[in-house]
Amino acid sequence: MARLKRGSRGGGSRLAAIVILAPVFVLIAALGTRTGLWSHEIGYDLLAMRVGAGLAAFGAVAALMMLIYALRLRASPWLAAVVIAVSAATIGAYAWQVSRIMSGPPDDISTDVAEIPGFGALDARRGAAGSGETGGVDACPGAVPAMTQVAPASAVWALQESGFSLQGGVTVARVAGTHRGFWFGTVHDAVIRIRPGRTDVRVAARDGRPHGGEA
Repeated sequence: MARLKRGSRGGGSRLAAIVILAPVFVLIAALGTRTGLWSHEIGYDLLAMRVGAGLAAFGAVAALMMLIYALRLRASPWLAAVVIAVSAATIGAYAWQVSRIMSGPPDDISTDVAEIPGFGALDARRGAAGSGETGGVDACPGAVPAMTQVAPASAVWALQESGFSLQGGVTVARVAGTHRGFWFGTVHDAVIRIRPGRTDVRVAARDGRPHGGEA
């Protein structure tokens, strides 16, 4: 009997290891992408959203087995509670991420869709990323122009306060910047176009893929 209990406890530990495998795997995928160890397509699309999602589903099965073990007094109820909480949080995070990507606006937003601001010198770095749909106020209620000629210093301040680093020179007509995400290193470019009586802003992901309305 003592041997059976020890074996059951060991099985609970193995189930717990399976449950935490998905979040640990996603963390490794994110850091590898962020540091340039592999591409965004490999780190995010393949490792995080496909392999990681499979591991999360496998972890949910392991969490259910852990619950059964706990109900039969073959595993610690506290460990079972932690395992179930981690599994639920992991599945919930995946569901939230998929829903925001599917329902979010395009990751190219401009306050002027009739005459969309260009990114200037950043266009060369963006490549073909600007060939997709550019959304406006219909996609993002906050995407409205400032009906005034903003001072360049104010535009610089606004970009820097939003976490963008300045790119290129500052002129009376244009200020541009780049923001790099923490986890997967997703790059967003922003440009503030200044004209008499109107200032427009455009923000777009450099990779041209959806990011749940992050722009």
